[in-house]
Amino acid sequence: MKTALVTGGSRGIGLGIAQELLRAGWTVAVMATREKMCYPESVEKLDSCGGAYFWFTGDVMSSDDRRRVFAEAAEAMGEVRLLVNNAGIAPPVRCDLLDLTEEDYDTVLDTNTKGCMFMSQLAARHMRTLEAEGGRRGTIVNISSMSAHVVSVDRGAYCVSKAGISMLTKLFARRLAPDGIYVYEVRPGVIATDMTKKVEGKYSDLIGKGLFPIARWGMPEDIAKAVRMFAEGALPYSTGTVIDVDGGFHLTSL
Repeated sequence: MKTALVTGGSRGIGLGIAQELLRAGWTVAVMATREKMCYPESVEKLDSCGGAYFWFTGDVMSSDDRRRVFAEAAEAMGEVRLLVNNAGIAPPVRCDLLDLTEEDYDTVLDTNTKGCMFMSQLAARHMRTLEAEGGRRGTIVNISSMSAHVVSVDRGAYCVSKAGISMLTKLFARRLAPDGIYVYEVRPGVIATDMTKKVEGKYSDLIGKGLFPIARWGMPEDIAKAVRMFAEGALPYSTGTVIDVDGGFHLTSL
């Protein structure tokens, strides 16, 4: 069965991933922090894909919400073969690293990294009970960021949170490979979403100056295509693999 749970699936990259999977014939459970009625445009886009999807409300920061939503998704779809850990937040305030508060640090890490850790744990325990299909019991795809390896001193907590996701990808990949569960990381660059809207001018200027070899904004569908590639087993002899979807930004040159 092609069944997927996408956290943070109500908008931006998560919505793009949910749409791509629906069009490819997956049944999708969307996890969002608010009710379906709060996202009429997103619902219209999901409906237009023609596939079957479910909407669950919960916050990945909450242990109770994580357990409840995963259980409800597994019950609704019969099982969960794919988990996409996409839910994430930007720092509440951009500030100098020396001014970062513990409260803001905890908020970002609890959402971006802790949420990924314990959603993956729930998925792994569930997937280990499933019958293997084509030698695979399940797949976990983590959405990190170029900030996992690029320093932004005014977004310190965010960088730490995304670097943590990269390590979680390696840890779970090594732990779960013997169980036929493969874990991957998609590392977006500058993607046109609500999160980047506030700094649109800054990034458009950098793109115009040639900082990105592929001189355009990334789109949610660019990330979604990479997720689908991993989800559908296009790289059967790999796990822990990272793919940069950043317009070539990760390339260093003189």
